[in-house]
Amino acid sequence: MKVLWDLGWFFKERKKHYIIGIITLMFVAFLQLAPPKIIGMIVDAVTEDELTFHMLTRWMIILAVAGVLMYGGRYVWRTMIYGSSVYLARTLRQQLFLHFTKMSPSFYQRRRVGDLMAHATNDINAVQQTAGMGILTLADSLSTGGFVILTMAFTISWKLTLIALIPIPFMVLLTSYYGRLLRKRFRVAQEAFSDLNDKTQESISGVKVLKTFGQQEEDIAEFTDRSKEVVDKNMHVARVDALFDPTIAGIFAISYVLSFYFGTQFILAGDITIGDLIAFTAYLGLLTWPMLAIGFLFNIVERGNASYTRILSLLAVEPEIQDRSNAVKKLPHGDIVFAVDKFTFPDDTRPALRNLHFTLKQGETLGIVGKTGSGKTAILKVLMREFDGYTGSITYGGIPITHYKKECLLQAIGYVPQDHFLFSTTLAENIAFTNPQIDQEKIVAAAKSAHIHEDILSFSDGYETLVGERGVSLSGGQRQRVSIARALLMDPELLLLDDSLSAVDARTEEAILHSLKEQRKDKTTIITSHRLSAIQHAHQIIVMDEGEIVEIGDHDSLIKQQGIYKEMYDLQQLESIVEQGGEAIE
Repeated sequence: MKVLWDLGWFFKERKKHYIIGIITLMFVAFLQLAPPKIIGMIVDAVTEDELTFHMLTRWMIILAVAGVLMYGGRYVWRTMIYGSSVYLARTLRQQLFLHFTKMSPSFYQRRRVGDLMAHATNDINAVQQTAGMGILTLADSLSTGGFVILTMAFTISWKLTLIALIPIPFMVLLTSYYGRLLRKRFRVAQEAFSDLNDKTQESISGVKVLKTFGQQEEDIAEFTDRSKEVVDKNMHVARVDALFDPTIAGIFAISYVLSFYFGTQFILAGDITIGDLIAFTAYLGLLTWPMLAIGFLFNIVERGNASYTRILSLLAVEPEIQDRSNAVKKLPHGDIVFAVDKFTFPDDTRPALRNLHFTLKQGETLGIVGKTGSGKTAILKVLMREFDGYTGSITYGGIPITHYKKECLLQAIGYVPQDHFLFSTTLAENIAFTNPQIDQEKIVAAAKSAHIHEDILSFSDGYETLVGERGVSLSGGQRQRVSIARALLMDPELLLLDDSLSAVDARTEEAILHSLKEQRKDKTTIITSHRLSAIQHAHQIIVMDEGEIVEIGDHDSLIKQQGIYKEMYDLQQLESIVEQGGEAIE
């Protein structure tokens, strides 16, 4: 029952609804006592030849009124109790989603998307069942069971009632044991479902790669194995779950046998009448549901306990990046000064950045080049405070970025990542993501600056074209330019382009860079790239190698240094000549 205690905060919040629901439930349980007693009285009247039409009519009217009242009462308590459980599911789902949005990237590195989705679906459904069906079975088993037992004892025979209840303690012990066993197995089953959920999400997202490499059969085989594992784990749960009903039914069969045997003896002794025995067995039938409800209660509560524990463990994870109590609540503006001595990604031993010292003036463009893994993206990630675990300082406008309220810092930054994520909606809504209410003219202007406008017009629905999940219907270059348009629409104080021109041709790249130069004369821009043509116009260029700056300067000064930058430039010039020669031959 620990989960009910843990959900006390919610029961207090919905106290009024649960009180109304439980009182109505008890009222219905009380009304259920009337039919067996009336039937017993009618049987005795028939036996003694005292039944009249007037008496029968009166009892039928009473039964009809009781039936109508029970109908209305059941509607009320279902609305109050089940409705509240739906509200709990919504509350937990919102808490989880809000929690996910606050988490740092390292949180998602350690946890799989499928597992997080399982928490927000299956686990929440199990907790919802606890707050709905669980509370119902608890209240109903206590109220109906209590009323029935008291009625049997005080209106028929307390001796016969005690005899009928002799097997009940054995049922309580067995169902309690089943419940503990169920909780352990259900937790394992939920974890297996999380694995399957993650596998499904991963396979669907990477279906193009699977088909390209012809790995469909291997992937299907792996999915089949994991699906079989989920079935096996749930069968372990089902085997325990299946023990509840037979155990309760078997014990109640013993109660029925004892009731008929000793009830017959009491009739012969003149302690009760035949009508009393019929009423008693009818009450015993009413008692079947409360006893079954106890089994359901253990089942539901243990499932809810396992799932709520999983949810709480997730909610207990604190965001690694948090605002200071006196965080600066203004958008940053001014020069950016990097003075990072060392930065290492979580769960990694090799430093990603070392001895990183440079200053970027307000309104300038910084180009960052280097081979893969040299630290280009790491610079942008620490600047956006995706990670704080570095030695040294980074200031923006003379204030350390850790002193800004993170929301204010990010509002000043427009970011175009390497992995361009587009939402499954229209092109216009993807571009206007940061400001859905913005004018269409500004959306078009941003698209023109990113040189995606003409491509959009070529689509049958223009800006209202649905791009599909993650922009599946667009080419790589088109996705890049839509992402750039989205960032430009913000008109950010600082624009970060993380190798964001790699999928466009040289002419389009040049046009986009020209637009950036014209429109962002007083704004700061950082561009990382493998192609020097994307950054050679920058006011300052740094060359990265194994997390360190090995060369720094503008394009002309770096060429004169005859170092790594000059080698990269000569190599890319040669590649360009070869490509042009190849085209000429064709």
